[in-house]
Amino acid sequence: MKEKYIVLPLLFVTICSAQVKGTITDLKGNPLPFVTVFEENTYTGTTSNEQGKYELNLKKEGNHTVIFQYLGYKTLKKNILLDKNLLQLDIQLSEESYTLNEVVINTKENPANAIIKSAIAARKENGAKTARFIADFYSRGLLKIKNLPKKILGMKVNIGDQLESNLDSTGTGILYLSETVSKITFEKPNNFKEKIIASKISGNDKGYSYNTAKSSNYDFYENTLNFDTKMISPIASNALNYYKYKLESTFMDENNQLINKVKVIAKRDKEPVFEGYIYIVEDSWSLYAVDLDIKGYRMNDEFTQIMTVKQNFNYNSNTKIWSKNSQSIAFSAGAFGIKFSGKFNYVFSNYEFVTAFEKNTFGNEIVSIETNANKKEEAFWNTNRPIPLTEEENTDYIKKDSVQTLHNSKVYLDSIDKKNNRFKLQDPILGYTYTNSYKKQSFNYDGLLNISSLSFNTVQGFNLDSGFSYRKWNDETGKNTTINTTFNYGFSENRLRVIGNFSHRFNNQNYAYMAVSGGSSINQFNDAKPISNLINSVSTLFFKNNFMKLYNKEFVQASFGQDIANGVNLTARIEYSQRKPLFNTTAYTVLKSDDSYTSNNPLDPSDYLNAGFTNHHLTKLNLMGRINFGNTYISRPDGRFNIRNPKYPTLLLSYEKAFAASDKNYNYDYLATRIIYDVSLANKGNVGINLKAGKFFNAQNISFIDYKHFNGNQTHIGQTDQYLNVFNLLPYYSNSTNDAYFEFHSEYNDKGFIMNKIPLLNLLKTNLILGYHNLSVPNTKPYNEVGIGLDNLGFGKFKMLRLDYVRSYQNGFKGDGIVFGLKFLNILE
Repeated sequence: MKEKYIVLPLLFVTICSAQVKGTITDLKGNPLPFVTVFEENTYTGTTSNEQGKYELNLKKEGNHTVIFQYLGYKTLKKNILLDKNLLQLDIQLSEESYTLNEVVINTKENPANAIIKSAIAARKENGAKTARFIADFYSRGLLKIKNLPKKILGMKVNIGDQLESNLDSTGTGILYLSETVSKITFEKPNNFKEKIIASKISGNDKGYSYNTAKSSNYDFYENTLNFDTKMISPIASNALNYYKYKLESTFMDENNQLINKVKVIAKRDKEPVFEGYIYIVEDSWSLYAVDLDIKGYRMNDEFTQIMTVKQNFNYNSNTKIWSKNSQSIAFSAGAFGIKFSGKFNYVFSNYEFVTAFEKNTFGNEIVSIETNANKKEEAFWNTNRPIPLTEEENTDYIKKDSVQTLHNSKVYLDSIDKKNNRFKLQDPILGYTYTNSYKKQSFNYDGLLNISSLSFNTVQGFNLDSGFSYRKWNDETGKNTTINTTFNYGFSENRLRVIGNFSHRFNNQNYAYMAVSGGSSINQFNDAKPISNLINSVSTLFFKNNFMKLYNKEFVQASFGQDIANGVNLTARIEYSQRKPLFNTTAYTVLKSDDSYTSNNPLDPSDYLNAGFTNHHLTKLNLMGRINFGNTYISRPDGRFNIRNPKYPTLLLSYEKAFAASDKNYNYDYLATRIIYDVSLANKGNVGINLKAGKFFNAQNISFIDYKHFNGNQTHIGQTDQYLNVFNLLPYYSNSTNDAYFEFHSEYNDKGFIMNKIPLLNLLKTNLILGYHNLSVPNTKPYNEVGIGLDNLGFGKFKMLRLDYVRSYQNGFKGDGIVFGLKFLNILE
């Protein structure tokens, strides 16, 4: 009985719709990919696949007029009579006969410029015609890899057994194939809502596709389009400053409207511009089609070679609107001889244009995925997939879906684990991991010689980290439990410290978690860790600059946190700790040895007898809140995923109370706030802002450890993409305070807007950086820094260097210096 209820909806869909399918070729029989196919004066359409095959689902039987539209070929109208469910209709298209009006050619002004100026003048009006709509949306994404080697730079490439099984002997194959069917509601400029009805990933019936309509919204009627870099539209209000144009040809479409084919040429190579062709309708100056390329370096992506964006629009004589019915984005990328390629195809259909939406139509939830969206049967996809699968895609689905059950079985997972869990002679040194994939748990030993395990400081001498960890996880519920212990041994100090930690995340909905930890640790006075172990080791061993100042802490700590509302997260932490001073135990150095190390006293580096504080203990309670204003999110059956809205800042608030100290003078209260904001200036770059302020109460005689310390930098090495949380020339503990403070960091990155216009310098493909930093504390003149630098420096595809000149001021000029940004050090740490 149940089977009848399953069959009836499918039967209803079949009866109420009819399908036209076939192959589209040129006159020589060559298949034509991505031909736009739609029913005249409707918003029902599709495109052909790479093999020229198409499928068009029409809502009812009877007479229909179907239009076949392809750039460079004459548009074809076909009147058909559907009296059965399937009509086989193969189509041949002939090449377009282009013309150029001689009168236009003989005008004094470049005729293409006149067309572009008209399109710019009509840009807002044309864009407003599609400002509010509801539509059906389909997307398909394909990522492929070619020539994946066994080793890169002598290191074995480990991609996992399941992925490796998808590649042939040359390391070539499909990495990712997925589809999405959804309903979208949109209102310019940014109101958006998408309900995903079906989601399909090849070889993964538990996953959800990331091919959303939100990520594919590229509107050339806007001044800029976001490809991580703000690209200038060829019909932007200032487009004539960036492009040259050439009218290549004109032709008449099926409605006898004149279409202008305009070649788009970049004026300057290094700017965020497109190249290719746009097709503009005479008189209305609407977009007929877009066929444009982006070179990777123009969007600050050195690994991408080229990206091609194609859009097709069709005209509805009833609504008088040109609407986008298809879009494709294809790219090629690579490094180390490995080549990647991708293609994402999108179909927009069944538009419903509205004059206004109800007040509560849009909210913070921008994407929702229906329960069982990833469980749709093949019959659903055969009915709702507007672009037929290619043979390669169909084979990939069949192959991966057939082996999916095997790959998820206990027998298979155990066999893979048995291979990967094999113990090797070097594992006691390099580390070892034991995994039970079926039970979703793993055990890890860190080893003794990983990149960050060995470091040097003057308190411990050479010191070594190692440890053990256990992890158990559940991908569907989001539960995750970790138990780990870390061992640290200082050879000169001859001391072992051990920390244990337990943490558990309860779900992927509100991300509630709890953690308990305790043990003995060595800490910097500034708990923000302004100097890394790697930088301090090099600075100390080679230049005898031991900037890192340390103390010993024995502690037990517990914390809990979760999202309590949309964009609002609250965390509470309580800690009991005993603090003890530490002193230098070594004078070892590699190169420079003509002077001695400074002491471990941050208050007086020349005092080797006192540590800056005495032994004590206290308890701290810390409450922290984070508010992401305008926060949006995606709702999936397996969790809720927050997306920070870049239009709004993030606000952080904290309250800390120290109590039950061994000396009552060490008790205090502390309030702090912080605002983080990244302001986009469209194609002119962006401004990052980090503002901090805080105030201590009843803290006149607290321990120096609990002062507010500021992130200085005396090493002249930068390790972050932006310098929005550091003073590049400030000594680490020179301005520490137990009173009040105000801290301001700002940085402008031109994203090439200025640099791309400077001859010779534009060959560097780099970004100009302007920075300003201010620190104000009571009873001290404000400290200021200004800087100018170049970011995105490097060699070939690897742009991970930055160079800044910085000047500091405090009651007048104080000093200057060069800061070398080595962003790749973040990876090593």
